Amino acid sequence: MLTSKERAELRTKANGLDTTLIVGKEGVTPNVIAEAEILLEARELVKGRALETSLLTAREASDAICEATGADGVQTVGSKFVIYRKSKKLEREAQEKAAREKKKTVNPVKAGVQKRRKQMKEERERKNAFFKQAAIEASIERQRQKKKNRED
Repeated sequence: MLTSKERAELRTKANGLDTTLIVGKEGVTPNVIAEAEILLEARELVKGRALETSLLTAREASDAICEATGADGVQTVGSKFVIYRKSKKLEREAQEKAAREKKKTVNPVKAGVQKRRKQMKEERERKNAFFKQAAIEASIERQRQKKKNRED
């Protein structure tokens, strides 16, 4: 059962929909119910129309389809009606998408801290390499000086 706020939101979404389900002169047949099932699973929100030649009004057709499919009637205006049923397939896809988005979410503060730490580590390694090389060169120079002093 839908709340009035949910129903109002669904009515606004249904304004832009095209009529995809048509109830003809034979009324609500198993083919119409099967088509409604397919549409509800694919879209969740379906706009339908009861033709003038139909023996049913739009309200009666909507109620019959809702009863057969387990959907909720959202709105009936004139010969048009809107029905809604939560789709398990779309819900699963939305959860998977949310999980992917959650994995992609990066904390900018944490990323900045990690970047600065990496830069500082690289700088320390460069300085250590420079001073190590300078110490080696100084040691080699001292060895040369000692040799030169011994020879003199």
